[in-house]
Amino acid sequence: MSLSKDLLFLILQFCDEEDLKKTAHMLEHETGLFFNVNYFEDQVLSGNWDEAERYLSGFTKLEDNKYSMKIYFEIRKQKFLEALDECDRARALDILLKDLNVFASSNEDLYKEMIQLLTLDDFRKHDSLSSYGDTRSARKCMMNELKNIIEANPSFHGKLKFPHINKSRLRRLINQGLNWQHIHCTYPQQNPDIETLFTDHQCPLPDHPYGQSIENNLLSSKATSKSISPLSGNTTSDPSTISQSIISDEAVNLGAPTNQDATSERDEDSDNTSKTGSTGILDEVVSPITYAGQSNSTEFNIPDDLPKTVGRILNEDSSPTSMDFHPVQQTFLLVGTNVGDVGLWEVISGEKLFSSKFSVWKIKAISNTFLVALLKDTHVSVNRILWSPDGLLFGVAYSKHIVQLYSYHGGSNIRKQLEIDAHVGGVNDLSFSKPNEQLLVITCGDDKFIQVWDVTTGTKQYKFEGHEGPVYSLCAHVKENIDFLFSTSTNGEIKAWLYDNMGSRVAYDAPGRCCTRMAYSADGKRLFSCGTTKDGESYFIEWDESEGYVKRTYQGLQNCSSDVVQFDTSKNRFLAAGDDHLIKIWDIDHSGLLTIIDADGDLPASPYVRFNKKGEFLAVFADHNRIKILANDNGLHLLQTSEYYSNNAHGVLSEALRKLVINPIPTAADAGVADGGVPLDGDRGNLVDLNPELPAENDDILEVKNFSEINKPSQCQSLRLPSEVKTNKISRLIYTNAGNAILALTSNGIHLLWKWSKDETNLSGKVTTKVPPQLWQPRSGLLMTNDFTGINFEEVLSCLTLSRNDSYVVSASGGRISVFNMMTFKTMTTFMPPPPAATCISLYPQDNNIIAVGMDDSTILIYNIRVDKVISMLKGHSKRITGLAFSSVLDVLVSSGVDSQVVVWDTIGWKKKKSILMWVPLERFQLAPSNTHVQFHQDQRHFLAVHETHIAIYETTKLERLKQWVIGPFCARISHATFSCDSQLIYASFLDGTVLIFSASDLLLQCEINPTAYLPSDISSTEYALVIAAHPQKPNQFALGLRDGGVVIFEPLESEGKWGMVPPVDDGSMNRMPMVFPFGFLKEMLD
Repeated sequence: MSLSKDLLFLILQFCDEEDLKKTAHMLEHETGLFFNVNYFEDQVLSGNWDEAERYLSGFTKLEDNKYSMKIYFEIRKQKFLEALDECDRARALDILLKDLNVFASSNEDLYKEMIQLLTLDDFRKHDSLSSYGDTRSARKCMMNELKNIIEANPSFHGKLKFPHINKSRLRRLINQGLNWQHIHCTYPQQNPDIETLFTDHQCPLPDHPYGQSIENNLLSSKATSKSISPLSGNTTSDPSTISQSIISDEAVNLGAPTNQDATSERDEDSDNTSKTGSTGILDEVVSPITYAGQSNSTEFNIPDDLPKTVGRILNEDSSPTSMDFHPVQQTFLLVGTNVGDVGLWEVISGEKLFSSKFSVWKIKAISNTFLVALLKDTHVSVNRILWSPDGLLFGVAYSKHIVQLYSYHGGSNIRKQLEIDAHVGGVNDLSFSKPNEQLLVITCGDDKFIQVWDVTTGTKQYKFEGHEGPVYSLCAHVKENIDFLFSTSTNGEIKAWLYDNMGSRVAYDAPGRCCTRMAYSADGKRLFSCGTTKDGESYFIEWDESEGYVKRTYQGLQNCSSDVVQFDTSKNRFLAAGDDHLIKIWDIDHSGLLTIIDADGDLPASPYVRFNKKGEFLAVFADHNRIKILANDNGLHLLQTSEYYSNNAHGVLSEALRKLVINPIPTAADAGVADGGVPLDGDRGNLVDLNPELPAENDDILEVKNFSEINKPSQCQSLRLPSEVKTNKISRLIYTNAGNAILALTSNGIHLLWKWSKDETNLSGKVTTKVPPQLWQPRSGLLMTNDFTGINFEEVLSCLTLSRNDSYVVSASGGRISVFNMMTFKTMTTFMPPPPAATCISLYPQDNNIIAVGMDDSTILIYNIRVDKVISMLKGHSKRITGLAFSSVLDVLVSSGVDSQVVVWDTIGWKKKKSILMWVPLERFQLAPSNTHVQFHQDQRHFLAVHETHIAIYETTKLERLKQWVIGPFCARISHATFSCDSQLIYASFLDGTVLIFSASDLLLQCEINPTAYLPSDISSTEYALVIAAHPQKPNQFALGLRDGGVVIFEPLESEGKWGMVPPVDDGSMNRMPMVFPFGFLKEMLD
């Protein structure tokens, strides 16, 4: 985009911020740069037809293309119908002759029908308009259709999304320009008077120009310059109206640097050095600035992607002391408190998934010293709580002696792993490291020692000595395949260690010998520390880790902190510290304070802060035992859609977490214990435990948590979709990507499209069980029907896929492949006549014109629809292809077939990379050749493989089977299965009509839906579900395609909100007995 276009966008943003809406829309219309759909919709819904057309004309003309003609026609048709509805036939006739006459030549029959409407008392008597409601709902329906047409219209491509621009960007650029001009003034004044932007700024000559040298004046400017208000005609030095200096305190510097910090700062910012007048550095203006007529705000210049808005508040029972976001499931927050409680929160829903009060797991194993300390003072608090890098473990360091490790199995499934009596006194910090592929936990404490432990056995691996004071914090890191550890003590010592017994390799002092904590940036390339001296002076710095000197000092911390200031980093871009009852933010590359966030107040003096890995959320401790979750725009969107996400708090985590059930981390009890490790099984006579151990799993019985069974229609929400078209069984089923319609392909090649309207009863316009849809057909009555020339449709394997913008569908039912227009149902093209017949189709994610076509002869064709050309033919299967799935992350295509083979293909050169045979329990089943299916997980790195006997999760690059679930020998076969839209659930349909819903992380059953819940009792038992599809935005909604040609949609009850909610058992007991699968369902544990 040219700079002139950039400038126009900045002007549009400025107009919007200044509430110059009319001016902005005039500029949009005149430039044609940005089509404001919201403004256009307002005009349509208000019936301002002339303004709607005028605005539209700035972007497209009626004759530009068929989409544009359709838009203009719909607007004028609606205007015509409203005139008729108001019985104003004169106005209706005028509209017909002046506005609609232009369409007569292209569709004479339609124009004649509109003429006939003038003769009717009520135009709703016309068959095509019988469903026309009131004016408001008609406008809404039309607008929904117009949005789809506009998105498909090439005239609007690149014009529907406003570019991402930081707030008040034009003002900021002007400020920077004024900054530059002011720093070049011969005699810069402390409070320059900026009266106009029409000419360059120049400070006037002083009253006594020869009173001091230029050098002294510049030095004075550095010391005393406080602020200028560049867009204001007035000047002031009142601190209540001026936020901070627009000119950095380091803007002018004539002398040589006095320390390495200044040298580094100058070298890194040398591109910004003044070329004339001085040798000083002009830092980017990032601090808040007050403009004329604008009040001071601590959040004025916050970047859009920085979490700044309080979106959720979590309430603990006691004061939180430490917290950490899960490294993979980044909405899960661990919290430790001042009374030793440990909790796990899901911040999207605000649900507390797990809570445990402090207890010693094995009294007999603790040291006498610890026992005496407990007897003297029973109070124990959490000093540090931390996830392991893979999220499979977390550790809790307590204020007395011990560290406890828990293993994490997803959701609220948390198990005790290991208890270590680690230090005499408090355990101040812990960290995880994996030298030589051995996972270790490192602890430090008041006894001045650092201890390294094996997380499996609790065996002590190393003991580091050398600190002269209590060790306060740890920072483990790996660089160039060398694992090492930084440690800091309360007296300001910083030491570095390798995992050996050779002592510390590096030792130096923190600035001011402060008690400090260290952390690396997300990419592991930059090292930071933040700490506070005993006198309350705080230092926030970046280190040169190789040389051990201060690279940059960040300004803005108060000098009277009562506690050690805590900090965190985010996305290699931001630094955040809790100080002076505020959250202070720095750009990682600039020493000046970027902004300040008060989080709606009520923060402690030095609040603890923590980002999640993506930087969408920033958690901060608040008064009254609260944790405030700040969110950026993306995070707020997640919070606003919590009805979807909270339903799946017990979700998929990572490849390693999936392996956890297959190869669980051994406990200390399994491996034996040495030194301070405490076994968790065995004699429980002295076990102090408020959370009993989970029972061991049995290989023959799959224990299920939150398993529910649905047998009646009243136990869930379901809707059978209406259809007047006579059809056979549903062969393929898919939701539109917009989530507002369902498309089904029947075995006789007919496509059925159900659409949901956006109105008062369905505000989202999405597929729902609460409102019946309309079986949609164009006015022509045309059906989308596949080619069946010479085909017996009872023997074919149908295939179906949708374009990403839902504008066309690619489909086949044994004959030629057809491409249909989703608006008109017209056939756009056909290709690839059989034999061989197409059996599976998938769109290439990089190009909508390229498809992969699985064939009946076991080949896969990569075909370009636009040029009608086969790009490549892939050979690797021995029987027909039934499953295809692309990964846009790995650039691979995964295929499966009747030969039970899974093949991974490289999409760059279309070469075979790897293949594997799916495990099929031949010894257990009498099997005929079976269709198989594949579907990628949301992470695009794992995929679901479906066979009639089992479902399995695979890792793609190694083709490693991580988990699988197998039916029993006397059970119905699987007809189809699919991930939910967030990949946290798997929906599976069976040939007896049963639907099972699994947790995708561990393939545990969450819910069983029996056919009695959705099929009438008089329906034959053979009318089972053939295909299943999941809603693209609602994780708890799915649809079934039935053998009788019906389609049924399912959602959980509103009172439950998600699948698998178990009704309480009213038997007076506190605990519910674990439930098991029905007979024959087995869980396969892989070796």
